[in-house]
Amino acid sequence: MAELRLYPNLILEALKNVRYPGNGKNIVEAEMVEDDIRIEGNKVSFSLVFERPTDPFIKSIVKSAEAAILTYISPDVEIKGNINVKTRIAAPQPVEKPLSKVTNIIGISSGKGGVGKSTVASNLAVALAREGYKVGLLDADIFGPSMPKMFGVEDAEIYMHRVDGRELIIPLERYGVKILSIGFLVDKNSAVLWRGSMASNALKQLITDADWGELDYFLIDMPPGTSDIHLTLVQTLGITGVVIVTTPQQVALADARKGISMFTGEKVNVPILGLVENMAWFTPELHPEERYYLFGREGGADLAKELGVKLLGQIPIVGTICEHGDDGHPIALDDTVAGMAFMHVAHEVIDAIDVRNNTLPPTQKVSMKK
Repeated sequence: MAELRLYPNLILEALKNVRYPGNGKNIVEAEMVEDDIRIEGNKVSFSLVFERPTDPFIKSIVKSAEAAILTYISPDVEIKGNINVKTRIAAPQPVEKPLSKVTNIIGISSGKGGVGKSTVASNLAVALAREGYKVGLLDADIFGPSMPKMFGVEDAEIYMHRVDGRELIIPLERYGVKILSIGFLVDKNSAVLWRGSMASNALKQLITDADWGELDYFLIDMPPGTSDIHLTLVQTLGITGVVIVTTPQQVALADARKGISMFTGEKVNVPILGLVENMAWFTPELHPEERYYLFGREGGADLAKELGVKLLGQIPIVGTICEHGDDGHPIALDDTVAGMAFMHVAHEVIDAIDVRNNTLPPTQKVSMKK
């Protein structure tokens, strides 16, 4: 019987007959055979490398490798039990913080519904964009999304594109503001019947799976009241601060007080940038000097003073606010009484953030770009 002569290339040629089912390549071509082939007489040993320890094909590939050597070289080769299995341990990839390219994240919140929180959020976003800032707006009011209508994009379609190997949602852009809303993804005529966890997961996707890019301000129109959605937002994002929206009447002020208490509590601990008193008075469009206090007078201003928070502005009731909200033309686009009131709020928010940043240690300060 002729002496069995073995050498590494002979082993590799035999192993080229073994294909890995996951990609259809042979295991040599797929670089699964390590360069550690050892031959001692008719005894052969080497290592096979798999991507993960739970690979379902490990056992079958090892058996196929043994069979290939016995079939294509010689049945006299001693191979059984001499194949080592290894897995590639990939270096941990740094996890990018959500909205890492956003300078300031601002929550717009209210203790109860019906106080005009979404109107304030949409017009504040437009006012900041008019000042030349890069602005994004997330409609986080999962159960009552209103931004699609307020920006006149109810029938818009959402698309995705690939960024750094990831498929990301492309926010719509309107009036210089990047916008995303759950309203773009559900039937606008149907109620959203989701449990809290489903709503929170959908919201996280709109934050982390969207291509928001570089922004100076990212505004979040939060659901009214206090809920696990609020906890999801503060746990997912490093929120710069919150703007509280209320109306002057006592029932709204009581709920605003609860909202402020939630954000300043130990579990949440998010700074209050200030309070906006919406529907502060009624002003006829043609007689801006006239004021009619329909829901009480200075309620929001008094609450801000009592709690030691900044009064960011008082927004009058003007008929065109409702009209423009319905026709997708935010009032902040116009130099009217109401439009200028929202511009004033925008300036106050910018100042409040500057004050907050100046009270932080140098390592926590953020820079503003315009």
